[in-house]
Amino acid sequence: MALLQDLIQQIDDPALRERILQETNKLLKQKKFGLVFEEHIPECTPLYDIPVRKGALVAIKDKNIQQSYVVESITGGTAKCFEKESKTTVEIPVSSLVCIARFGDPIYPCLKPIDEVENAPDSDLWHTLIEADNYHALQLLEYLYAGKVDCIYIDPPYNTGARDWKYNNDYVDSSDAYRHSKWLSMMEKRLKLAKKLLNPNDSVLICAIDEKEYLHLGCLFEELFPDANMQMISTVTNSRGVARGNGFARTDEYLFILQIGTSSVSRLPLSDEWRVNVKKDNRVTHLRWSMLIRSGSHFLRADSANQFYPVFVNNDGKSIHSVGEPYYGSNRDEVVVPEGTTAVWPMRKDGNEGNWQISAENLRELIKQGFVMLGNKFTDTGMPIYYLKRGEIKKVKEGIYKITGHREDGSIISDTEVRSLVTGTQWRIGSHDASTGGTALIKSVLGETRFTYPKSLYAVHDSIRFFVAEKPNALILDFFAGSGTTLHAVNLLNAEDGGHRRCIMVTNNEVSDAEEKNLKKHGNNPGDKEWEELGIARYVTWPRTVCTIEGQDINGEPLKGNYIDTDIPMSNGFKANCKFFKLTFLDKTSVALGRQFQELFPVLWMKGGAIGRCPVLKSDELPNMLILPKNKMAVLIDEIYYSEFDSEIQKHPEIRTVFIITDSEAAYRTMIRTYDGKDCYQLYRDYLDNFRINSGR
Repeated sequence: MALLQDLIQQIDDPALRERILQETNKLLKQKKFGLVFEEHIPECTPLYDIPVRKGALVAIKDKNIQQSYVVESITGGTAKCFEKESKTTVEIPVSSLVCIARFGDPIYPCLKPIDEVENAPDSDLWHTLIEADNYHALQLLEYLYAGKVDCIYIDPPYNTGARDWKYNNDYVDSSDAYRHSKWLSMMEKRLKLAKKLLNPNDSVLICAIDEKEYLHLGCLFEELFPDANMQMISTVTNSRGVARGNGFARTDEYLFILQIGTSSVSRLPLSDEWRVNVKKDNRVTHLRWSMLIRSGSHFLRADSANQFYPVFVNNDGKSIHSVGEPYYGSNRDEVVVPEGTTAVWPMRKDGNEGNWQISAENLRELIKQGFVMLGNKFTDTGMPIYYLKRGEIKKVKEGIYKITGHREDGSIISDTEVRSLVTGTQWRIGSHDASTGGTALIKSVLGETRFTYPKSLYAVHDSIRFFVAEKPNALILDFFAGSGTTLHAVNLLNAEDGGHRRCIMVTNNEVSDAEEKNLKKHGNNPGDKEWEELGIARYVTWPRTVCTIEGQDINGEPLKGNYIDTDIPMSNGFKANCKFFKLTFLDKTSVALGRQFQELFPVLWMKGGAIGRCPVLKSDELPNMLILPKNKMAVLIDEIYYSEFDSEIQKHPEIRTVFIITDSEAAYRTMIRTYDGKDCYQLYRDYLDNFRINSGR
């Protein structure tokens, strides 16, 4: 462009020179600096749950979904349709049609319960699996959890040239000249939404990819996440290698790590396998000490007021004098500090008041037992304090770690070394092999190979562990969930350290290319029962989730063996619960007033944190209010009854999410004035105003 500008300056005719300069400047403004690719026509979504009616935008089920029609009339079982492009009218059986929505068209989502597994009835932790096109699921999740997600792990289709992914309902293969730009268009739309979900202060996005698209994807990440700290890991996933034509066998793939805000890699106790130079690397500690200050979600003082208290450390920084009581005031200087000590509060690096992970009473007890350790020195925010979690304490008490002495601060010393370090960017970990930790593991659960090239459970477990080990309440999202490895990994993490991390998985219910051809051969189409039963969500993701939580295979037999590098038997299952939803769409012309609330209630449950089992409304007649202490949420349905509603709220301080249905902004503000510390949301009486997707709110 610089050379072109120089040449333009040589044009003698000033009017012509100015005109050409104007046109080239327009081109300059249009040019993308960085990654350049074709932005393809928007994707379309089939809406199988919406009935075909007059005026609907439709497509033929087993044809190209971009070939759309408008229904002019329906007579008997036949629809008279107008095709805009050719401007022709055709007659098509209604049973062959499906309503569609183009990206950008307003649609109205709801979550339809499909199934659930409950293996921890006393726990309020519920994971969720959502069967959906992940673009629309991400739009709904933006409403639910914007800025609240701690970790996103995704394993998108690698675009190898095989028929392994779809664009606009058609498989894309190596013969498609635009397959790279179609893939990038698909990824860009979803990553823009994913960015809105991540906690801007401290979160991470992890994306697995191989050599086919890693260059393009890296440029796309640079463009969409310019402020993120980006690294790329090379990780061995198949030690035997996968043939690559006349080239070298492929043994590894890549992980892009995008750290947002203050995100940092946790030092973890790792085996010698992780160490770059075993002989010279002596970064070791004893046991696995965790930070006492809470990170991840619910880390502010307001989230756990009774865990905001001072720890009085002697001025030499070598021992703890005592632990203070919870402080509920607004001026910490009024707290009396014992002579010769410094008060250490749970202060965050950004200056905000946080909270400790455990109560003052529990901390005092752990100090007596030697399970609390001080950092090396005082800092601007106080002093780092570490403690042993239940899993580590259990190992000490069972003699797995022998106590050989105590430090000056009273904390125990063990003779069993556990290496705690930040590893390098080359991972050669045996358990990360996809054949053993992925394919063989799924086969042991489902009895057959139902999914090709699954990730190793331990590869995903380790990837996210570096960022959520110190976040026991982290919210983790995978919107290319595939076989369900991410939820399996989160459950294993929680089982190891007693965490309360929650996972949301999103996957479509597509069948494989071969299965699609066979189903069509037998007269089946998308939306048919036979087709749905073989889709990935229902045939792979959900059965794996249920089986691993319950600790048994698809035939009800106990799973065999322990999880690698743990003493956790697979047959134990996990103390976890999961709800399975299908993201469906409502016909705006047929949403009955009495059904609006019932249709959106699971969405409210998720927005309230998916705490406890999702309640079911047993009657079509709505009550004036819903007070749900077990779900820590409440809904005022008829604002006339606000006084009674407010009285009930005061009786249940555990309620932390409040929904109020009113069309009056002023009334809403008045009603929530005393609900400090609670998450409050206004809902409009018209469902369509609350949850319209694609046209703004």
